[in-house]
Amino acid sequence: MRNIVKHHHGTDDSSLPELAPQKLYYKIGEVCAITQIPSHVLRFWEKQFPQLSPNKTPSGHRLYKKRDIQVILQIKELLYQRRFTIQGAREHLASSRKGSAEAAPSPPGESLGRIREGLTKILKALQRPGPFDS
Repeated sequence: MRNIVKHHHGTDDSSLPELAPQKLYYKIGEVCAITQIPSHVLRFWEKQFPQLSPNKTPSGHRLYKKRDIQVILQIKELLYQRRFTIQGAREHLASSRKGSAEAAPSPPGESLGRIREGLTKILKALQRPGPFDS
């Protein structure tokens, strides 16, 4: 293909193959060439995996982003290399997305410091004389 060029910067494209054109949107034929997955399989996966949702033009043509291609490659690995079932791959993707969406826990010292501050405020409030104390 004449559109395919090697890219030399791999910041967010680290999971894309080396022969991926540098652009915002990819047509289904380009995605097929990059991922080595037939178009009918991609269309089927769109129905099976909610994480895979390419944009569509008003005429119905699919436009995939790099994130979509990364999801396709992940699905391909789960199904073909790791031998997951479609249901198993769907659950695995859902749980991995949930895990990455959760905030990283704060360091224990930071949590203890906030707890200590709160307890100190409560202690000071309890040591003050009440409004009805004479």
